[in-house]
Amino acid sequence: MSHPASANASSAVQSARILVIDDEPDLRTLYELTLLREGYRVEVAPDLLQAREQLHLQSFDVVITDMRLPDGMGMELLHELMAQQRTERCLVITAHGSAENAVEALKAGAFDYLTKPVDLRQFRSVVASAVQGVHKPPYSVRAVQSGSSMTSPLVNQVKLTTGAINCFAADAALVAPVLQKLVGDSAGMRSVKSRIVKVAGGMAPVLIQGESGTGKELVARAVHGCSQRASGPFVAVNCGAIPENLLEAEFFGARKGAYTGSVQDRQGYFQAAKGGTLFLDEIGDLPLAMQSKLLRAIQERVVRPLGSSQEDAVDVRIVSATHKDLANATQIGSFRQDLYYRLNVIEISVPPLRERREDLPLLCQALLQKICHESALDVPQLAPVAMAYLRSHPFSGNVRELENILHRAVTLGEGSMLHFDVLPDSHVDVPENLQEFLDHQEKGILTKVLTETGFNRTAAAARLGLTLRQIRYRIARLNIAMPGNADDTVESLDAPDSIDGAEITESQADLALAHHSVLPNPSIHRF
Repeated sequence: MSHPASANASSAVQSARILVIDDEPDLRTLYELTLLREGYRVEVAPDLLQAREQLHLQSFDVVITDMRLPDGMGMELLHELMAQQRTERCLVITAHGSAENAVEALKAGAFDYLTKPVDLRQFRSVVASAVQGVHKPPYSVRAVQSGSSMTSPLVNQVKLTTGAINCFAADAALVAPVLQKLVGDSAGMRSVKSRIVKVAGGMAPVLIQGESGTGKELVARAVHGCSQRASGPFVAVNCGAIPENLLEAEFFGARKGAYTGSVQDRQGYFQAAKGGTLFLDEIGDLPLAMQSKLLRAIQERVVRPLGSSQEDAVDVRIVSATHKDLANATQIGSFRQDLYYRLNVIEISVPPLRERREDLPLLCQALLQKICHESALDVPQLAPVAMAYLRSHPFSGNVRELENILHRAVTLGEGSMLHFDVLPDSHVDVPENLQEFLDHQEKGILTKVLTETGFNRTAAAARLGLTLRQIRYRIARLNIAMPGNADDTVESLDAPDSIDGAEITESQADLALAHHSVLPNPSIHRF
């Protein structure tokens, strides 16, 4: 028995109008025939001039354009479509290896890109995704701004609050809870939600930046839940939790017998996320060797399972997250620059809790409801003194730390009013003499490490991240007793390599750093 709704949707997809722009007749014909076999209505153009004429006469659902054309660049047409706020979704075809062009196209608003030579299976899959997105938008958002409603699909300003979200699609009941899980109405959270609305409809990779505990995975799930891939799988991967020798098999899959103990074929994360979203959490922890393999999988959209001689085409959207500064990591060589630019097509920055304290009441309410629901308890009210404490708390662990504090208070509390009898992590001993206190702590650490390393200063320095000269200086300054020759402890205070009136020795720099003071005049203080 056929369902009228699904039949209508299928008919709408098959009747989609597509414009193909390519100056090579053979390729243009190949694309046209492939799309006609899929039931689409197709028009073709060899250059930008004829493409503009076609677009002036009629509207299309999808525009497929080559990057380089005889009378200009496909990017020009893409910018025009975006500026005119037309509804066509644009697919850009780039030359092999031109990753920069693909990233530029996605940032400019292209739905997706294809790399030459075009794989026809991938071609059909990407076009189908674009068409389905046009004919079945997963959600609609109505902004309450000056009493006017929003009619353009390209939203510049969106205020997303619980009362400002209206979902009209068949799966609206699934979309709204995803967005509502991002609790907060501060300017920072409104910006995050607005960004999600803008980027959810495309295929451009998204990089979510934020400190630990800010809710990066919730943002990733919101991007997935608001996209046309919401009905597909969401596969979350913690890149830092997988042993390095298992990374390739976990990501790309493995064939039976590929390694010891492999008794059957197994899917990798890329295969498991087919038709959905692959979320790569803590992407900054991925080893360099695996980064190059991941880059190829993202660029070529194929993976080779371990032990296989053939590659599998993959259809996933990549969303990644990190608490690290990847831009800096590329400078020091711990993260590949080409992978960084491929992942960071669209960036979403999640603000730390200390920068959105106005969200604390809403967050506390939501977290207390969650905690008490799991424990089958009545939801308590926060005492004013408790809220005052939370407003002044630094929250280095962000929302995760807030949940921990509330969970502890609910477990240990009594009555309907929540108090913090012992404020967690709030007591700090203030020493009378800070320098003596710091020296005592440093001496204790150095003595412990030296004892554990058999008073091997080289090993101790390596363990503490110091140079040999630095640890020798500290041993002498803190008067740490060393076995053997007593003069050995002041070896670093011998004459420096060179001093010439204006040069500062490493020992002097160490001394300045240790005491947070201005460097002494080298002409007066000499070792």
